[in-house]
Parts: sequence; C-alpha cells; structure tokens
Amino acid sequence: MSSDIWERSIELIDCDDHFRTVKNTREAVEFLLTSWSGQKGPAYAAARKACLRALEGKKPDIDPQAAFIAAAAESGILRAN
Repeated sequence: MSSDIWERSIELIDCDDHFRTVKNTREAVEFLLTSWSGQKGPAYAAARKACLRALEGKKPDIDPQAAFIAAAAESGILRAN
C-alpha cells in the first residue's frame, strides 16, 4: 500500500523552525501541499508527482520516499541526522 510506513522517517525543518517528521507517502503529500516552506523547483515537482501517483495506486516513475528526500535536501529543509 502506498501509505505504508517508510523504513526510515524523514525529519524536516518547517517554516517556523520546528522539526517535523514524515513517516509515509500520505504524510509526504500533506506536507508537500500544505506545509512546504522550501523552493518549489524540479525536485519538488518530481516528489509531488511521485507521491500523488503512489497514493492513487499508480506506479510512480521514481520512489516517492527518495524523491521526497531529494526535494527536501534541495530546498534546505532536510534535517541532518
């Protein structure tokens, strides 16, 4: 199922400098659409597309979690562990 818990949670820094944890594709879509404070460049678009396709039950071109991590890293909101 597309909203299953990811093997590794992703920690982000939101627009209020608080930490936020994303644990699955459904949470990633919610964050991308409502809380994204980083730039919305090509990596953001790819993550959004991959996550939405996965939630719709369609096979995404790229892994939603990997795409989400790449977008967060590109935007500078990925929290370094």
